Amino acid sequence: MKDNSNGHFPSSAELLPHVVRTQSGLALVHTSRVHGVWQRILSTGGVWQSATLLGPHRMDPPFAYHRAFCRVFDLVPNVQRLLAIGGGGFAFPKYVAEKHPDVVTDVVEIDPAIIEAARRWFYLDEACELQRRAGGQLNVICADGRQVLDNATYSSYDAIVLDAFIRDAPVRTLATVEAFRAAHQALSPRGVLLANVVPDENDPGNGFLRSVAAGLVATFVNVAITLVIDHQNVGENYIVFASDTALDLPDAIPFDEDFLGDVLHDESL
Repeated sequence: MKDNSNGHFPSSAELLPHVVRTQSGLALVHTSRVHGVWQRILSTGGVWQSATLLGPHRMDPPFAYHRAFCRVFDLVPNVQRLLAIGGGGFAFPKYVAEKHPDVVTDVVEIDPAIIEAARRWFYLDEACELQRRAGGQLNVICADGRQVLDNATYSSYDAIVLDAFIRDAPVRTLATVEAFRAAHQALSPRGVLLANVVPDENDPGNGFLRSVAAGLVATFVNVAITLVIDHQNVGENYIVFASDTALDLPDAIPFDEDFLGDVLHDESL
């Protein structure tokens, strides 16, 4: 029997849930049929952290915001080196491994248990091999993302993607102006930074988004905000783009100086 939506029907072993002890508490890996598509999901505290499709589409990004990250390849011609901070199920790096396998991708994940889960249940090793065979690399770095940013070589990346959370809370050390300055130094002159910001019902005024925008405006020449709505899975995400070159994003949400919030600083965290 096959599932017509993605050509794969999970075996009984694939349907078994697994509990993983992570640095932020217990995580659950479980397989569910979501809107007619089989997905394996990684969740902590009931919050979806990442997912993978099964079968022939296992390298495809399952969430709309992951697919929005792929726009970096339209904004930056000939991406050679990419830094992704926040591994989880490695959904976006797997897309890069399949569609842009000649790229060298450094993925930073602070939790070794999450990395092991990605290797065991989210096809990470297969993605690494796929990229290696094509002449690129998928380097898995178990480290603190902010430290990696601070220690990055000048102009060493063409794109940086920030997508790090502890349960449903963003890693605020990656949202300070000092972090954005470190990212700016690490980017090539035409490079682009992308930051995933998830709306918080406890922050109805989008204060965190406005602070992220303010910190990036203080650091980069051009900043743009897009809204990604995922009707299939996780809801809404804001993707904030920043670069010293023009950003061709027709769907960007206009904002003015009044929108900007308070810039976050390391010393205030």
